[in-house]
Amino acid sequence: MASSGSSEAAMPSPATAIADVEAAEQLIHRWDPVASPSHDRMLFDGSDRADAELYLRAIDHLRQSLGPSSPAPASPSRSPSNTIQIAMARLEDEFRNLLLSRSAEPDLESLDLGSLSISSRSSDHDHDHDHDHDQNLSDAEDDPGGGSTRVASRSASSIREIDLVPPDAVQDLRSIAERMVAAGYARECAQAYSSARKSAVDTGLRHLGVERLSIGDVQRLEWEALEAKIRRWIRAARACVRVLFASERRLCDQVFGTPSSADAPFAETVKGAAIQLLSFPEAISIGRRSPEKLFKILDLHDALSDLLPDIAAIFRSGPAESIHTQAADILARLAEAARGTLSEFENAVLREASRIPVPGGTLHPLTRYVMNYISLISDYQPTLNELIVTTPSARFSGEETTDHPEINFPDLDNRTPLASHLVWIIVVLQHNLENKASLYKDAALSHLFLMNNLHYIVNKVKDSPELRGMIGDEYLRRLTGKYRQLATSYQRAAWVKILHCLRDEGIHVSGSFSSGVSKSTLRERFKAFNAAFDEAYRTQAAWFVPDPQLREELRISISERLLPAYRAFLGRFRHHIESGRHPEVYIKYSVEDLEMALMDFFEGCPPSVHGRKRSH
Repeated sequence: MASSGSSEAAMPSPATAIADVEAAEQLIHRWDPVASPSHDRMLFDGSDRADAELYLRAIDHLRQSLGPSSPAPASPSRSPSNTIQIAMARLEDEFRNLLLSRSAEPDLESLDLGSLSISSRSSDHDHDHDHDHDQNLSDAEDDPGGGSTRVASRSASSIREIDLVPPDAVQDLRSIAERMVAAGYARECAQAYSSARKSAVDTGLRHLGVERLSIGDVQRLEWEALEAKIRRWIRAARACVRVLFASERRLCDQVFGTPSSADAPFAETVKGAAIQLLSFPEAISIGRRSPEKLFKILDLHDALSDLLPDIAAIFRSGPAESIHTQAADILARLAEAARGTLSEFENAVLREASRIPVPGGTLHPLTRYVMNYISLISDYQPTLNELIVTTPSARFSGEETTDHPEINFPDLDNRTPLASHLVWIIVVLQHNLENKASLYKDAALSHLFLMNNLHYIVNKVKDSPELRGMIGDEYLRRLTGKYRQLATSYQRAAWVKILHCLRDEGIHVSGSFSSGVSKSTLRERFKAFNAAFDEAYRTQAAWFVPDPQLREELRISISERLLPAYRAFLGRFRHHIESGRHPEVYIKYSVEDLEMALMDFFEGCPPSVHGRKRSH
């Protein structure tokens, strides 16, 4: 009973309570700009905290007089409920003014934007392929953490929250929000917040270079322009999510106290900006598939995949959760676009139907393009191993035709689906090159063409540890054996006829009183050799073996067959020619002449008339 009596003694008398309510009403009406235009200054302008504190206490008194669940109907009389309405209108103005006057424009350019990627895979791609970044973003990397912006890390992620509003203003905003929500004005408070902050978020997007483009706008862009925009978008998206949206989420949580209260104003503030940000990768994901887009699609996929956990944390509940759902859907569409683009590339390699032989049997542009392409594919191995889950089909259109026959796929064990696709691309390329080799009328040049291209394929695989690891040494040995076999086939087609001139058969005459050598046959044999070698020199100096080591190996191999045979033939029969008339007509070349002439082979340019110096 004693405690009860003590409690009653502490309660104010009815008269005192009425006086407190009247005083609170008077204070609130005194700050009503409609009733007292002289009081048009803001209570929370930082000049005099006492007025603001008194005003908040007056609202608390009035709410206590109404009871915790009493409604606040509009009334023309000076009643507590009517006064609460006036107070809420004033607080809404103060709330909006605080957000507008005390908000600092985030200094995004002073942040180390390069550190906003926590995926080593994405970072590697940026380093290798991101050569013309937006200058502002590039400059930002040179000045990490500059200025007075406070940066706070959230756990182990790359979220960087910055102060959008000073801490003292945040406290005032929270005090106002608590009273508006408690009085049943949560919706008005959320609208005031979003109307004040939305423009700041939109400004941040513009500073980061995020353009307002429709899906149609994106899909009409030329590829070079689109490629540059993809690079800029990736870097801007990291800053948008990990700085701009994350900081806005934190400010909302600080002002409204609980995530459930903060969800609506946060969603209203950033949803439009988030949709604008995501519309770009969405347009890419549903655009026309062409091989050159694969790597930028993968860059977008990696960047969005890297950001998705942060998007889930920031847009975690309520109406904002749809942004995370949309981002996850776009990520899935980007994955499908990557798979479809790789399939389109495989078909394009088979369908490439140029019918003009490359001059000199050199490297075909298709070979260079395809091998550079699959070398880049190997750089994206971690991502593509996740996305490519099925092995290639040995048929393209489901029908076997003369143009697109079924191609034998090599039987290789322990291959990932991605590795199988890379091997398949090489198989398809080889098939196409064999068709192109048939365009050459000279069989030797046809073999040289295939040798050049397969040698290039082998070297590209050897030069890339990642690609070699996927292709495997077994298939690499098959390709190596194939180009060596082609080198042998070239020599057989190009030099057997020439070497045939140096045989002894038919030169010796039996049963004669002469020396036993038919000089007429011998002269014809030398003339045939000279003509055949002249033709070989004229044509094969214009043929081109672009790899210096292969070119030298081929010359050495020819020399090892030709020069000993010519030296022996010349040694056996030279005196028979020199004892007759005009020996220089038949013996045009010394062994040294041939050796020097072979140095001009496979250089890719026709020989000059005085290109060789002959010695006799």
